[in-house]
Amino acid sequence: MRSANPALNDKTFSNYTDFDVSSERMTLMGTVHKTGALLLILLVTASFTWSMVFDVGIDKETGRKVLAVSGPVGLFTIGGAIGGLIFAMITIFKPRWAPFTAPIYAALEGLFIGGISAFAEKMYPGIVPQAAGLTFGILFALLGAYRSGLIRATENFKLGVCAATGGIFLVYLASFILGFFGIGIPFLHDASPIGIGISVFICIIAALNLVLDFDFIENGAERGAPKYMEWVGAFGLMVTLVWLYIEILHLLMKLNSRK
Repeated sequence: MRSANPALNDKTFSNYTDFDVSSERMTLMGTVHKTGALLLILLVTASFTWSMVFDVGIDKETGRKVLAVSGPVGLFTIGGAIGGLIFAMITIFKPRWAPFTAPIYAALEGLFIGGISAFAEKMYPGIVPQAAGLTFGILFALLGAYRSGLIRATENFKLGVCAATGGIFLVYLASFILGFFGIGIPFLHDASPIGIGISVFICIIAALNLVLDFDFIENGAERGAPKYMEWVGAFGLMVTLVWLYIEILHLLMKLNSRK
C-alpha cells in the first residue's frame, strides 16, 4: 500500500504483527468516531484564537487593508503551528502513542487554524465559512465517490498523487528556506492568473490525498490492525483536511484580493 500522506506511509499498517490477536481491532466506524473527536478538539481550540481581535486599518499611501494583531494571538498561532508539527512527527514515528499525541496535535493545530482564519475573515468577511464549506463538501463528495467506486485508488493513481505531493512539499520547503534570504518563488503567493492556477492545482492534489487516505484506512481495517491504529488513521485524515482547508483559504484570499 502507498499513501502520499506521511502520516499514513507504507509501513504504518505493517508494524503490528506482535499485537495480541484477542485484542480489539481497527474498524472503519471507530476511525470515523475518532476523526470526529479530533475535529471537535480542533474546533474548540480554534475558537480560542478566533475570539482574539485583529485591528484592521487602511494604509493611507496604498489604500490597502493592514492588520495589527492585538494581544498574544500571534504567539498562540505560531506556537500552535510549531507544536502541531512536533506532535505530528511524534505520532508518525510513534504510532502507538497516537491515542495521546493525536488529540494534542488537533488541539495545537486548532490554535493555528483559528488564528489564520481570524486573519483571513477580518481581511475578507465571509471567506472562512466558504473555505470550511468547500473543505467539508470536498471531503464528503470524494468519500461518496470512493465508496461508490467512481474513484479508485489504483497504483498509477497513487504514484501520480504521491509524486505531485512530493513536488509541492519541495517547492514549499524551498520557499521557506529562500524566504530567509528575501527571495520568493515566482507566482506561488501572488494573485496573478498563474498564481491562482498554481493554488487550484495544489488544492486538487490535497483533495486527491483524501482518496488515498480512505483507501489506506480501509485496507488497515481489513487487515485487522490493532485498535490504536484508529487514532493513527484519524490523525492522517486530519493532516490532509488541515492542509486542504489552508490551501482553499489561500486560494480564496487570492481571488478576493483581485476584486
